[in-house]
Amino acid sequence: MAANTLLVELGVEELPPSAIDTLSDALAEGIRRGLAEAEVAFGEVLAYASPRRLAVQIRELADKQPDREVERRGPALAAAFKDGQPTRAADGFARSCGVGVDDLIHLETDKGTWLGYRERQPGEATVRLLPAIVERAIAALPVPKNMRWGASRIEFSRPVHWLVMLYGSTVIEAEALGLRAGRTTRGHRFHAPEAIELAHADDYLAALEAAWVLADRDKRRERIREQVLAEAEVQEALAVIDEELLTEVSGLVEWPVALTGSFDERFLEVPAECLISSMKANQKYFHLLDEQGRLKPLFITISNIDSRDPQQVIEGNEKVIRPRLADAAFFYDTDRKRPLASHLGELSGVVFQKQLGTLADKAHRTAAVAAFIAGRIDGDVPQARRAAELAKCDLVTEMVLEFPELQGIMGRYYATHDGEPGEVAEALEEQYLPRFAGDEIPRTRTGLALALADRLDTLTGIFGIGQRPTGTKDPFALRRAAIGVLNILIKGELPLDLRELLELAAAQHQELPYAESLVDEVLGYMLDRFRAWGQDEGIEAEVYLAVRARPVTRPLDFARRLRAVHAFAHREEAAALAAANKRVSNILAKQEHDGSTRVDATLLGEPAEQALHAALIEQHDAVMPLFAEGRYREALDALSSLREPVDAFFDQVMVMAEDEAVRRNRLALLAGLQALFLEVADIAQLQQ
Repeated sequence: MAANTLLVELGVEELPPSAIDTLSDALAEGIRRGLAEAEVAFGEVLAYASPRRLAVQIRELADKQPDREVERRGPALAAAFKDGQPTRAADGFARSCGVGVDDLIHLETDKGTWLGYRERQPGEATVRLLPAIVERAIAALPVPKNMRWGASRIEFSRPVHWLVMLYGSTVIEAEALGLRAGRTTRGHRFHAPEAIELAHADDYLAALEAAWVLADRDKRRERIREQVLAEAEVQEALAVIDEELLTEVSGLVEWPVALTGSFDERFLEVPAECLISSMKANQKYFHLLDEQGRLKPLFITISNIDSRDPQQVIEGNEKVIRPRLADAAFFYDTDRKRPLASHLGELSGVVFQKQLGTLADKAHRTAAVAAFIAGRIDGDVPQARRAAELAKCDLVTEMVLEFPELQGIMGRYYATHDGEPGEVAEALEEQYLPRFAGDEIPRTRTGLALALADRLDTLTGIFGIGQRPTGTKDPFALRRAAIGVLNILIKGELPLDLRELLELAAAQHQELPYAESLVDEVLGYMLDRFRAWGQDEGIEAEVYLAVRARPVTRPLDFARRLRAVHAFAHREEAAALAAANKRVSNILAKQEHDGSTRVDATLLGEPAEQALHAALIEQHDAVMPLFAEGRYREALDALSSLREPVDAFFDQVMVMAEDEAVRRNRLALLAGLQALFLEVADIAQLQQ
């Protein structure tokens, strides 16, 4: 079976940069899936894209489907022949297959024997299958917003202008989005606007690069990175390359050329974060730092042309960035003319959630919770209360209204300018930590208290009005808030009781429709986040279930138990002890044991039960102090020594003795064994 390269390219007007990678990957996946469903063999699938094109190249694509053996079933053998002669049913089936009755076969099934026919069906040519496959793939693209152009009824993200479909050197007869497929592509809009005739699908990347287009997304992205680093080296500076910005810029150009511009040093009096936000958000510039990590009055822009006079391009960018930075300086100066606290009144006019009140209401609730937490973690209670009062004030400042991503950061700057205590100012920025998985937590005690209080208020409030997140909808980011609380408590080593905190946070809300079951529901939801938290640490689901089975409400303690049980589960003795605990659990449940662990030593007649009793007493004395100190791993290591006496007990002792007193005594012995392990987790769950 012969094979060749397939090329599909859809030429468009400039696509939204944020959608390019998604559309490119979806087109490649759609064609790959279509070929797989058609059972056509293929090799590497490569997705290419630039602002003006989406392309897919598939190597070693077979020229046809494999031949198939098709089996048809006719009438039952009993109905196909009468007195050794074929019936009308047999003759009719043979004619439908285009053969005689003698060419039919017998098919054996579990329901009897049937007449059948087996023939070899040749595979369809790939070039005949591709038009429908490509058309379906294009139709299924996740276009964020369709548009129409001209008098056409066709819709796509941007107007489409050409379609290339080549199998090797052969043009595939096909249409999509009103375009007829051909071999003609286009190069760079300015450097090489002429049509390019592709002789073969393998020529694609080289032909475009000769026409000033880097269609390979990864290559273009890395070319930009290399150029930015090279420009920074010339300036003896450090380039800060934000990966999201790099991806966005890569989606704006087809032939990247890095150029360095500058701005007036007077703008450096404005906080660096403001200038950086303006350069990134508005102009897509990369900023530069000096050896001390301070912002330099320089920027790197990525041009889409290789200009004969690059200085003109640089000056044009400098002219554009100047008023942007001037706006940032104006906002900063304007905001500093009044204290941050003066915005408190404005928060009464900003709705947090219509059933939960305004940001002023939220600040009041959060202040009470933050003050309580600060008192529990040796923080400064008045500072925690003050930080909570000011926490959302920067949201109504000029700077944050223009650059929302600066929330918290500008609060810190303005609070420092107003002479607020240093820890209060730091907490205004730290309240948003951690922002994502692996991010740092607040460094200050005030920041820890505020970050926890703010999230707890949101969780109890939104749950309290019945807006629990679903698998697809979480508009208030409650999942992230819950995980943030867990990470703060664990990484900050704060032994706080989550139930107590939730009860306090819930009590700050005046009226909540679902108040009665609120704390239990939010607590359960938050503890359920430990499953994902554990997975991130390589902890198995069974380990999570073992700890979750216990009434543990301190996240720090929960995490310590998870890690201890995870380590225990990998010990040689774990499987046997887990199985024994499962057996004990089943026995006690079946016998409706009252839970007593009091053992009468005079009733222990068998050596194996005497040995187990002695081992349990010894281990109880050894591990209870470890449990009290949260040293669960050491405790489970010690309890691992119970494997031999437990195995011997079940091998040699009849638990369900005829004598009721002996039976109850043995049940109490097993209850004592179970109780020791339940001090950490229900290790019977490890059997799942």
